[in-house]
Amino acid sequence: QVQLVESGGGLVQAGGSLRLSCAPSGRTFSGYIVAWFRQSPGKEREFVSAISWSGGSTYYKDSVKGRFTISRDNAKNTVYLEMNSLKPEDTAVYYCAARGGKDTIRVKSSEYPYWGQGTQVTVSS
Repeated sequence: QVQLVESGGGLVQAGGSLRLSCAPSGRTFSGYIVAWFRQSPGKEREFVSAISWSGGSTYYKDSVKGRFTISRDNAKNTVYLEMNSLKPEDTAVYYCAARGGKDTIRVKSSEYPYWGQGTQVTVSS
């Protein structure tokens, strides 16, 4: 069992920036694909971004391309989501998710067995 802990959410004005962090509790992130999903009230959870186990491949939802950057620091055992030029429509609870293996990045939430508790991101207009 992998427990994930997110941090870095908060309230920011439109155009501002936040950096989310995700780290596993008590074990290494090595060998895991890590993704960020988000969910706003009344909407389904949606894929935002993911990074391969090596960090060599990344994937983004179209609406965040050029604004969000996912990265991982395996030495610090942490995955980051740098969010710039934030918009009110980015407001949501952001979840970190992970799946073991060195295969291709997945975008469906059902393919990630491990999840964090979520961190709220609120962007005011």
